[in-house]
Amino acid sequence: MSTVNCSVDGCGVATITLNNPDNHNAFDDAIIAQLTTAFQSTASDESVRVVILASEGKNFSAGADLNWMKRISSYGREENLREATALAQMLKILNFMPKPTIARVQGVALGGAVGLISCCDMSIASANASFSLSEVKIGLVPATISPYVISAIGSRAARRYFITAERFNANTALRLGLISEIAQKDDLDNTINHFVEQLLRNSPAAIKATKSLVFDVADRGISEALIEDTCQLIASIRASAEGQEGLAAFMEKRDPTWIKS
Repeated sequence: MSTVNCSVDGCGVATITLNNPDNHNAFDDAIIAQLTTAFQSTASDESVRVVILASEGKNFSAGADLNWMKRISSYGREENLREATALAQMLKILNFMPKPTIARVQGVALGGAVGLISCCDMSIASANASFSLSEVKIGLVPATISPYVISAIGSRAARRYFITAERFNANTALRLGLISEIAQKDDLDNTINHFVEQLLRNSPAAIKATKSLVFDVADRGISEALIEDTCQLIASIRASAEGQEGLAAFMEKRDPTWIKS
């Protein structure tokens, strides 16, 4: 049985699923490698329009696998650096995925699992979901996930939850910005499908450019260079094939070609 499954439906929706429910979908080096391959594959697949990150069982993920943690505790610094680099690379690929990404969160999400959620564009959680950045409890730090978690919840909240390792619920996660919506357990997939339908109505090329725009603009002050860059971008998009098709469809009151029945 594979511990990471990937499927793509006829609408171009890829679902990457952690499939190790008996171990609460905790991940180790092998699962990190499988996730990396799955993320790379969907990122380069032109037929994929939306990516959902999900998991089997009652919990999203318990974070790092304890047996893996026990194994790497005997490693030297260089071996630890190799393991950390592999995890960091996987998170980076997910974070900068050119397709829109949605995390489907149920039950518990601990440690590195919060990092996975933070790397997704949106996250929909069941009302019973709970979260913890638990690394300091075992003498570690949330180092590799920190850029993404801090970007999601802000440095002030990160300072609290990184050092207390306290458990917090879905309502708190929503207030912090870690998750986008709360759904009742039986309505989780319907809520996600609503977002998927919205995304599939939008231009794939424009979505890709817009995600890149957010990363480019977020940490830059307003300057002449930034203004010039944004002008260049909109001019290029307006002149592109999808830009022309979208404007024509709007004026002609019809669906653009990227919307499939």
